[in-house]
Amino acid sequence: MLILSPHQLLFSFTLLLGVFVAVSSSSWFLLWMGLELNLMSFIPILSSSSNRYSAESALKYFLIQALGSASFLAAAPISMILHSLTFLIILMALLLKVGAAPLHFWFPSVMQGTQWPQALSLMTIQKIAPISMMSAILPSSNYSVIMIMASISSSLIGGLSGLNQTLTRKILSYSSINHMGWMLSAIMFNESLWIIYFVSYSVVSGSVVFILHSNQIFHINQILVMNFFSKPLKFSLFLALLSLGGLPPLLGFLPKMMVIQEFIISSASLLWLGILLFSALLTLFFYLRMALSSFMLASPKMKMNLTSSQPRQTFILSFVNLSPLLYPLILAIIY
Repeated sequence: MLILSPHQLLFSFTLLLGVFVAVSSSSWFLLWMGLELNLMSFIPILSSSSNRYSAESALKYFLIQALGSASFLAAAPISMILHSLTFLIILMALLLKVGAAPLHFWFPSVMQGTQWPQALSLMTIQKIAPISMMSAILPSSNYSVIMIMASISSSLIGGLSGLNQTLTRKILSYSSINHMGWMLSAIMFNESLWIIYFVSYSVVSGSVVFILHSNQIFHINQILVMNFFSKPLKFSLFLALLSLGGLPPLLGFLPKMMVIQEFIISSASLLWLGILLFSALLTLFFYLRMALSSFMLASPKMKMNLTSSQPRQTFILSFVNLSPLLYPLILAIIY
């Protein structure tokens, strides 16, 4: 059970407050203030864990986010000289803050030095404000080509770089970069599409991280030697990983299907869509490597009993990935 200390509870509240201020702001100054409040609240949360690498990750995260904020502020005086570069600088600063390729170099190393709850926040909550800002400024700018290139590079780098990883946090970090490519493509169409994609990705990522955190799994080999005698736990991990990879008919496939549908309706670039689908197959491959390892290999017999009772919330959260199977029944009841 995750119990927050008083200072962690305070900084978690101010972190969410910073996100709400940034999303609901009506001026650039309030938007910048919300981003800084979110940043200064997340640094103590990162450095409060007992991991010896947490201070290093907190310092890396602070330096990168400070660079993004400085670039964001630099756009104000530059706009008085070269107004056409204002949105370009802001867009590059937001891509750096969100960890999208080719400005992704800091994201896997910061993820590797954090604990699982902080890693989940870094993959989900910390991306809300920059993505909403990109969604707001994109219609008024002429830099959609940059978004397309960032989407393509994020999907390819996230899929290819995750193939040779054995650490679970780095695998999830490159998977997050790959999903960022899909979210950037969803931003290009409409606001509701990326919100649906982000909420679905957060739920599926939470189901995976909750299992990995409850069993303290940080390496693929730990899945092999861990005492996975609990069949519901094994099945829930299997479903959560496949859903995060985007295998139909699980929950992780639905937002990707909606993005594909928007590509077809709007007659967007089929090459762009083909690259996204190719990268999705790559991520599904290294998630299958993780998922099938607990099924295909038998656990070694040990003299001591290592079986631990898993919380019921672990199974409930993981079986959310099967919710699309109930949608036809719900629609039949409604109509």
